[in-house]
Amino acid sequence: MKLFTGLKKIREFERGQLPFLKTVVDFDIVIEIGYAEEQEQQLTLKQLFLLNLSSRTTVRRKLARLIEREIVIRRKHASDQRASLLTISPSIVKVLGKYGGTLTSISTLHFK
Repeated sequence: MKLFTGLKKIREFERGQLPFLKTVVDFDIVIEIGYAEEQEQQLTLKQLFLLNLSSRTTVRRKLARLIEREIVIRRKHASDQRASLLTISPSIVKVLGKYGGTLTSISTLHFK
């Protein structure tokens, strides 16, 4: 299979399975929160802002939408009630796992 055929399949998966990731900033937010979880760390709202993914206002707006849609879960830190901890919803982690598998299978088969 050719390059653009593989890319088309990836975009079809994204549109069908990841409609909640409307922009690159949405995707970046989810990736950074998920990456922190993989590293067995908990990302706070302040740490997310410090990553400079976009302006603070944009990150705050995009994050609020992701929380509202239950893609990101925001909860208070147990020992510091001022801090908010961010995690990815388990159902979204499952969908993103399928996405990773799709990317791997398409790239392995088609981009050699």
